[in-house]
Amino acid sequence: MATHLTHWGTFEAESDGASLTAVRPWHGDPEPMPLIDNVASAQHHRTRIAQPHIRKGWLDNGPGAPGRGDDPFVPVSWETALDLLSGELRRVYDEYGAEAVYGGSYGWASAGRFHHAQSQAHRFLNCLGGYVRHVNSYSMGTSTVLLPHILADLGWMLGHSTSKDVIAEHTELVVAFGGLSPKNIAVTPGGVSRHHGRGWVAAAHARGCRFVSVGPLRDDITAGAAAEWLAPRPGTDAALMLALAQVLDAEGLADKDFLNSYTVGYDRFAEYLRGRADGAVKDPNWAETITGIPADRIRALAREMAAARTMITVSWSLQRAHHGEQPVWLGVVLAAMLGQIGLPGGGFGHGYGSAGMVGEPTRKRSVPRFPQGHNPIETFIPVARIADMLLEPGADYDYNGQRLRYPDIRLVYWCGGNPFHHHQDLARLRTAFARPETVVVHDAFWTGTARHADIVLPATMTIERDDFGAGENDPMFFPMPALTRPHEQARDDYAIFAGLAEKLGIGKEFTQGRTSQEWLRHLYDEWRGDTAELPDFDTFWAGDGIELPTVGESEQVMFADFRADPQGHPLTTPTGRIEIFSETIDGFGYPDCPGHPVWLEPAEWLGSPAAEQFPLQLVANQPRSKLHSQLDVGAHSQSTKIAGREPVRLHPSDADARGLHSGDIVRIHNDRGACLAGLIVDDAVRPGVAQLSTGAWYDPDPDDPSFCRHGNPNVLTADRPSSSLSQGCTGQLSLVEIRAYRDEVPDLTVGSPPATVLD
Repeated sequence: MATHLTHWGTFEAESDGASLTAVRPWHGDPEPMPLIDNVASAQHHRTRIAQPHIRKGWLDNGPGAPGRGDDPFVPVSWETALDLLSGELRRVYDEYGAEAVYGGSYGWASAGRFHHAQSQAHRFLNCLGGYVRHVNSYSMGTSTVLLPHILADLGWMLGHSTSKDVIAEHTELVVAFGGLSPKNIAVTPGGVSRHHGRGWVAAAHARGCRFVSVGPLRDDITAGAAAEWLAPRPGTDAALMLALAQVLDAEGLADKDFLNSYTVGYDRFAEYLRGRADGAVKDPNWAETITGIPADRIRALAREMAAARTMITVSWSLQRAHHGEQPVWLGVVLAAMLGQIGLPGGGFGHGYGSAGMVGEPTRKRSVPRFPQGHNPIETFIPVARIADMLLEPGADYDYNGQRLRYPDIRLVYWCGGNPFHHHQDLARLRTAFARPETVVVHDAFWTGTARHADIVLPATMTIERDDFGAGENDPMFFPMPALTRPHEQARDDYAIFAGLAEKLGIGKEFTQGRTSQEWLRHLYDEWRGDTAELPDFDTFWAGDGIELPTVGESEQVMFADFRADPQGHPLTTPTGRIEIFSETIDGFGYPDCPGHPVWLEPAEWLGSPAAEQFPLQLVANQPRSKLHSQLDVGAHSQSTKIAGREPVRLHPSDADARGLHSGDIVRIHNDRGACLAGLIVDDAVRPGVAQLSTGAWYDPDPDDPSFCRHGNPNVLTADRPSSSLSQGCTGQLSLVEIRAYRDEVPDLTVGSPPATVLD
């Protein structure tokens, strides 16, 4: 058995050289995930890309030819593909410069640090002169911009959050806005060695810790928490939090000493709570009309929070929505009002229910990474604004206090990602993708993005190449020797870029004369240095992974140093304190994100006028059966579908009102698009809510790209920024209606390769 790593877990496998013949969880994982079953079953699926392909319209008529997403592809040799691509890259860089190339290449790609697709693409494009990049992520783009202004850098927080062991030992009450989703905490960028998402929650509950899960889905927390479920109208968490804060303020339960010593701006915020700014006191009666949560329960919860060692945790899902800054900011404010930030088991957490690395002991050292070189191009976009950039070159927009301008992109280069999964309003994205002159994609599979490219190069899966890897903040560092030979003509990204670099005269700059195996040895040796405790490369490569030290001498409590000595260990905010009111944000003058947290009505919620036509709130969360859209053709992912479609969950009362039953094929629609899905009737979903996970490969109707036959919810979601501050993704919530699909159910096409013709 050989060990290998995925973002959702470590596994052991046997191989006959061409395929995996047996796969099982790594022996050290106490809570393994069934997602590993997707790996072997997907490896030789018919949607694997077997050889290079060129879109026929592009091949016949040159760059900019119409038909992207519709034309058949022409299979070609590697030599032909690299000649055509190197020529096109030379043309674009010579005629338009590096600022005409978008190389952000957003996506999780695969586990493994050397063959990390985005790093490979960035190094190659930097050797050519640079590229337009992206900043932030679809998962937490709003928080990434907001939190440095008011609390701390999000990256630092993710690696230094109060450890789960400390919560299990000390916390008396966890109030989890957005829940603590078991499926999300089973995943970490780069991989997970030991899953224990259920274990720490069960230990805390056994000690007497209470859990309150606030969200539209009852099962967004493990059953071992025995949690109380509060289900406000989706998108109204900020109103609920304001009412909790109002009770703490009005009843003298706020810790004034902490607020005076560690925060700035509370008085300005309190004026808003008390209604002196707008005439509306933000009390529980006010919040009940917005959220649907009884006022008495809001008052009681505020008192319970003040009487206990309380952890306020906010999932990333809350900030993936219109005005998503507000609930995150209010989570910080509530924790500050309770005065428990920096105490064991108290304070604020962001992402305990979003990814596995949050709350893990901080790793003392990072692992080796492939150097990307220097990008001289300063132009960037917030990642969720890609369609705006492609559709509106030269347009001005706001971002984090800056006034920026979209570049005029002529060539898009994408490796290891699928924007036709991550992005919103896919019909609009499809229109945007038609604008560049050339789109280049490396991928192992015929995903939606590969089908909307001009030049498609087949990449290997991790099991088909040598690498090493470790998850973010995970202590285990694994060798990842190839388990099988590559599928058909697939090559790893390094080999592809090395071949292109040779044709473009930058071969030595890109490879530095090293093969991929030589790079692995070089990076490891450079990382190891003279550390005697670490094995040499040959020993590491022949072993089963090494455990790296973590900061474990004392309890890991976020902001403990700041609490102990706010002058000696100030925060990195402009004032060095927690900013309940931010002079910086206020100075930007954004109406959609003022200087302190407020209630701002989302464009689409159950209390908006649009709900009269579309009365169901769609929750487009992360899937249980795969990571994002990765390996959607795998056996475990396919086993969860209904008649090949992604499942949608609906409360029994909403299903009955529409004459629907479990197993029905339904049409979900709004004024942006529609999709088919298979219905599951489930009382774990709040009434008025439809839950359809992301991840189904986009399968547009050939006559209507806004209609996905497979069940991708992003044909329904709005391509709307969270605010002018962050320009973050808002794909979590939208309004829809659901009806039975009475027409003949169309065949799916995403399970097969696109049409090809011989040149």
